[in-house]
Amino acid sequence: MPLLSNFRADLAQLAAQNRMRALAPRTGVDVSSNDYLALAAAPRLASAVTAAVARGVPVGSGGSRLLRGNHPEHEALEEEAAAFFGTEAALFFSSGFTANAALFATLPQRGDLVVHDALIHASAHEGMRLGRADCVPAAHNDAQAFDDAIARWRRGGGGGRPWIAVESLYSMDGDRAPLDALAAVAGRHAAMLLIDEAHATGLFGRDGRGLADALDGRGNVITLHTCGKAMGCEGALVCGPAVMRDFLVNRGRGFIFSTAPSPLMASAVRESLRILADEPDRRAALWDLVAAAERALARCGVAPTGSQLLPLVLGDDARTMRVAAAVQAAGFDVRGIRPPTVPQGTSRLRLSITLNLTMAHIDSLADAIAEALA
Repeated sequence: MPLLSNFRADLAQLAAQNRMRALAPRTGVDVSSNDYLALAAAPRLASAVTAAVARGVPVGSGGSRLLRGNHPEHEALEEEAAAFFGTEAALFFSSGFTANAALFATLPQRGDLVVHDALIHASAHEGMRLGRADCVPAAHNDAQAFDDAIARWRRGGGGGRPWIAVESLYSMDGDRAPLDALAAVAGRHAAMLLIDEAHATGLFGRDGRGLADALDGRGNVITLHTCGKAMGCEGALVCGPAVMRDFLVNRGRGFIFSTAPSPLMASAVRESLRILADEPDRRAALWDLVAAAERALARCGVAPTGSQLLPLVLGDDARTMRVAAAVQAAGFDVRGIRPPTVPQGTSRLRLSITLNLTMAHIDSLADAIAEALA
């Protein structure tokens, strides 16, 4: 077999299916990023990093947190994050993917059961693949399906701990998990509830604490708050009971054997938490834009979701990429999303409304999409 021929064949098959991915530069008006509050280039964040450099905070950590990589900026961030989200403790990871993978690989134990939403993040699947617990999917946003799965497991002799794993806001559909109903299921079955707040942190709840704000601080709830989306930074904060933090520090291979995140990034995230509390006008302005986008895009077949994420499901892979290319040519950075990221037959444009847009942009975007669909 010629060297690397299997890789070439796999890539050729992806290309034939219109599913070949490639890196592309930033061009056009942002309708694809997760920079919902336009904090990535915010002057306050830049000033916070500049001030941290001036007081001697290093760019690199120099090692894992358990060696010499632990910096006072990491610990200050975790203390402030725990207070902000109302939990006993927080632990800072370098990315949401790393945090999710570590959570699912470490916390559920052999003999436990993880019941996860069928549309949960790929990072959660990666952690479950590395973990020791049995894992089963439940129908998307169906609390009864979670309840039934745990009940079946118990009837079959399951004696460990059930874990319920969901996202609070799903990035490809823009819809929300029924968190109150899921919390009730967790209470009935003495289950742990893992909630990924990636696309809700900064936008929902008191001062942007997320959709699980009312549940944070409960002994059976663990939340993950991504710092690289609405917060405009990088990394992720796992928040919950102190014993879970200690267990991840001692048993979480993804934490133990990773170089610690940059202390400068910890400084930036600390400032971002303050911005969420200090600048509620950002959220108000975003929801005004979302309302305008829902009105303007209705003629293109885009249904309101009650969130900043508005999918236009087109179904066919090739058509999706043609429409995306036409809208890109009109000056908008819109990306086509295809399987396996979304289910077969549901390829779509994922329209992300951020404060990098204006009202005029939204009207022009609607015109461009309508013309591309004609």
